[in-house]
Amino acid sequence: MKKQWNLILSLIFALIVAVFAVINVNPVNVNYVFGASQLPLILVILGSTLMGGIIVGSVGLFRMYLTNRKLKQLTKEHEAVKAELEKVRTDLQECEEKEKSGMVQHELEMEETFMEDSSK
Repeated sequence: MKKQWNLILSLIFALIVAVFAVINVNPVNVNYVFGASQLPLILVILGSTLMGGIIVGSVGLFRMYLTNRKLKQLTKEHEAVKAELEKVRTDLQECEEKEKSGMVQHELEMEETFMEDSSK
């Protein structure tokens, strides 16, 4: 839906620029650093619009590049943290199993002691 709205807004903007440019066809002086020339105002308007679009697009691409780079970095960190978490869980499970087997061993020793005391 967002893409559709962007397309509609872009078309409306293009229509406004086109109408404005067609109305203003008079020649104007354009001064460059190295000279000057006369161009129809329609070319100046369309050229300025094109330059603005290129600049905005370039900034958008640069931001997308930075976002993708950050995403890759965070994905690597996430995978490392997941691996560390899995290692900690495995270690915890091993400790619990050792503790359980140690408790069973301790209970067996207690029963043997109790049986010895009872038989006396």
